[in-house]
Amino acid sequence: MEEQYHIPVLLVETIEGLNINPDGIYVDCTFGGGGHSKAILSKLSTKGKLIAFDQDDDARNNLPADKRLVFVSHNFRHLQRFLKLEGITTVDGIMADLGVSSHQFNEAERGFSIRFNAELDMRMDQRQTLTAFAVVQTYTEQQLHKLFEQYGEVTNAKTLAKTIIQVRNSTSLKTIDGFKNALREIVKGNPNKYFAQVFQALRIEVNDELGVLKEMLQQIPSLLKPGGRVAIITFHSLEDRLVKNFFRRGSFDVPEENPFTNSIDKSELKIITKKPVVPSTKELKENPRSRSAKLRVAEKI
Repeated sequence: MEEQYHIPVLLVETIEGLNINPDGIYVDCTFGGGGHSKAILSKLSTKGKLIAFDQDDDARNNLPADKRLVFVSHNFRHLQRFLKLEGITTVDGIMADLGVSSHQFNEAERGFSIRFNAELDMRMDQRQTLTAFAVVQTYTEQQLHKLFEQYGEVTNAKTLAKTIIQVRNSTSLKTIDGFKNALREIVKGNPNKYFAQVFQALRIEVNDELGVLKEMLQQIPSLLKPGGRVAIITFHSLEDRLVKNFFRRGSFDVPEENPFTNSIDKSELKIITKKPVVPSTKELKENPRSRSAKLRVAEKI
C-alpha cells in the first residue's frame, strides 16, 4: 500500500499551487509512493499528460495503470534531456518533494535510518558507486569537517571528522552500529538527534542532493510555459535557501552590496508563495515526518 510507502506531504497545498490545466503536461520529479502524481492525474483530462521521475527502482511498484503517465527511472537532474526524449520541450507545471520517502527509511538494508543496523549505504540510486561508507572511509579530515558542518549543522563537526580519521583504520565503520559505537564518546546532546544530523550530511553528500537540486532549478525557467508553475517541497534550510534564492533572483548567490555595480539578477519567475507554506496542525498530527516541510511556488512570467 502506498500509504505506508510515503504519505504525501502538503498534498492539497501543492496541487492548489500548481493551478492545474486539465489538458496540460506536468512533471513530478520525485514519484516515490505516487501520492502527488495520483492527485495530479485526478485533475487531468484524457488529453493531459504526466511525466514522473524516480531514480529509486522500488518506486516502480507504485505506478498506477494509467496511459497518461510516463515513468522515467532516472535522477531529475536530467529533466530536460529525458523530456526531450519524450518529444516534450515545454510543460505546464513541475513539482518536486525533496524528502526521503518513509519507505526508504523503513527499509533497513538501504542504510538511511539510524534505527536499524545495516551497511552504511544511503544510495538513492543503487546503480551509483559512492556509498556513505566510502565517504567516511576515504574523505580527508577537512572534507569530512566541511561536510558535517555544512550539510548536517553538526555542532562538533571538527571533532567528529578528526575522530573518524583516528578510528577508521582500526575499527570497522562499515555498518551503522559499528559507526555509531565508534563515535559514542563524542556525541553531543541527544544521540538520536545527533546521528540524524550526521546521517543527513552523509545522505546529501552520497546523493549529491544540493548539486542535483541546483541543476534541476536551472532547467525550470526554459521548461515552463508562460503562466506555468513550479512547486517544490524542501525539508531542510539548505534546500529551502537554494529554492528561495533561485525563485527570487534566478541564481543561487546572495548579491554583494557593491555601490559601483548594479548587476541585478533577473528571475524569469514570479513568486506565488510570499512565505513558504508549512503543514497544518492536523497534518503534523497525522504525519509527524512532515514537520520540517516547506512548500514554495513560483510562476513563469
